Amino acid sequence: MLIAYLDEIGEPGAFVSKDHSRFNTSAAFGYGGFVLHETQVNDFGRRFTADKRILFKTLIERAEEKQPGTTATWEIKGSEYFSKKCHLRAPQRLRVFDALVSDLLGRNGQLFYYVEEKEIGTERQRTQTREELESSAMQESLNRLARFADRQNENLLVVMDQVNEKERLQRIHHMYGHIYSRSTEYGEMKRIIEPPMHLDSSLSSNIQFADWVAGFVGRAIDYQLDQRSEFDWICNYDFVKFPQREQHPFTYESKLRLYQRSIDDLHNREIMKLERPLFGQRYDQYTDPETVKKMRRIYYAGRKRTPHS
Repeated sequence: MLIAYLDEIGEPGAFVSKDHSRFNTSAAFGYGGFVLHETQVNDFGRRFTADKRILFKTLIERAEEKQPGTTATWEIKGSEYFSKKCHLRAPQRLRVFDALVSDLLGRNGQLFYYVEEKEIGTERQRTQTREELESSAMQESLNRLARFADRQNENLLVVMDQVNEKERLQRIHHMYGHIYSRSTEYGEMKRIIEPPMHLDSSLSSNIQFADWVAGFVGRAIDYQLDQRSEFDWICNYDFVKFPQREQHPFTYESKLRLYQRSIDDLHNREIMKLERPLFGQRYDQYTDPETVKKMRRIYYAGRKRTPHS
């Protein structure tokens, strides 16, 4: 059996722009994480916990001093892990994440995401409510994970981060109905043995890594959708190496669904493109690769030395 660990990418509320006084959080919403065979989840979880405790040793020790017992539940969210200046101030985080992804792939696991670009507008202007967007993204995530499991000839269990009880019951009701009704026409839905289960992330190392993956994918999508994004480094192989090294880090079914664009949706590793389809060609597209690499190093070194960068 396969187990998919998922967390939210972005949030389902309205979006106008990052400069808007209220609706400025995220231009897209969906789910991301990873899929791994049940026989590998415990070993991978132990690897993640060990690496996390080494990487954040000082912070965990401080938290333990203030509140004994914190070591077992200490976590850092993906949005904080991949902060704007992470590549300059904490490059070791990228190295650890890169190593964890390689370990996951070595266990025949894969990263997964399904994200929908939002319609631009306030809550009153948008034609799709936040509840409808959340439901649409979850349903399509399940559809795609079911197809992936069917290709592997495996059943599937989906595990997500904990939500409040009211929201959990609503989700279970909607997702059970979706899985049951769709399975009459699409047999692969029968691969999903239960509606998504919910676990407290502080008690699950694999949910925590799914949150890191969701944070990583969210930064890549921010770069693809926002021309002024500060996360260009997330698609720079000098900092994040696994997309260049690994041929299929994401499932074939992973997708960024664009909203009424004149270009095709982005699939699997296409969200890692440095040349963004939405904004045309970069200045360096026809430059010698070694020259481009040197120019990037000079550029990022300059940013690192600039005060208050």
